[in-house]
Amino acid sequence: MLETTALASSFGIEVTGVDDLNDDAVTARLTEALKWRGVLLFRGLNLDDEAQLAFARRLGTPVQPLPGQEIMTVSLDPAVTRSAEYLKGTFSWHIDDTTNDIPAKATVLACRHVAAVGGGTEFASTYAAYENLPEAERKRYEGLRVLHSFEAAQRTVYPDPTDEQVARWRHLPTHESSLVWERRDGRKSLVVGATADHIVGMEPHESRALLDELQAWTTQERFCYTHDWEAGDMVVWDNTGMLHRALPYDPSSERLMRRITIAGDEAWT
Repeated sequence: MLETTALASSFGIEVTGVDDLNDDAVTARLTEALKWRGVLLFRGLNLDDEAQLAFARRLGTPVQPLPGQEIMTVSLDPAVTRSAEYLKGTFSWHIDDTTNDIPAKATVLACRHVAAVGGGTEFASTYAAYENLPEAERKRYEGLRVLHSFEAAQRTVYPDPTDEQVARWRHLPTHESSLVWERRDGRKSLVVGATADHIVGMEPHESRALLDELQAWTTQERFCYTHDWEAGDMVVWDNTGMLHRALPYDPSSERLMRRITIAGDEAWT
């Protein structure tokens, strides 16, 4: 029988007792739990690629980072994946797809090998962070808009980039969104993180101070959960409301994850 245990007071659950991930009733319960709790942890499932994909497809449509490819390898070893250099950016707090019109709905991440030291994944609920703001602070942020860029995220990794790096980053699209995003069901969250370049129309120093203040608020301990991976674990999270980041580990370690991104159906506003 499916059972759940809270991972943190404000979000996240560990799911146990799942006999069949392909059961419609199980899918319905997990989808509802993901919507309101934000992070689902399954310990020791040991799913192979086929089973992970089958489950992901029940949640929605997997994004294809390359034509015909629905599952991505996450490793810092360039011999394992061509995305190794880009993945260094995942050590900074971020929300995926903030530079796209429609953000990813969710991510399904499974662990194949762990790092000997480090390599956990930390989550922070931007829904809980917003809901716990004083009313005066909520009003302060109404109507503010943020420009998100790939460049802003990469500068957290490369603070002194080359002209070539900057040119490559600026070739990618930027996107403007509300600082406070309202989901179609009315729930609100903060759209912050490494991609948040600046608040539109605000002086640069004031903009940076406000974005840093909000990120510090969102990532305080009471809104966070840190997952220490074991081989065979799978974690699913609501991408629209979870800041996340990888904790440092040796790039030469065998840490290997398989990631599936579920396409969204609700645009940033």
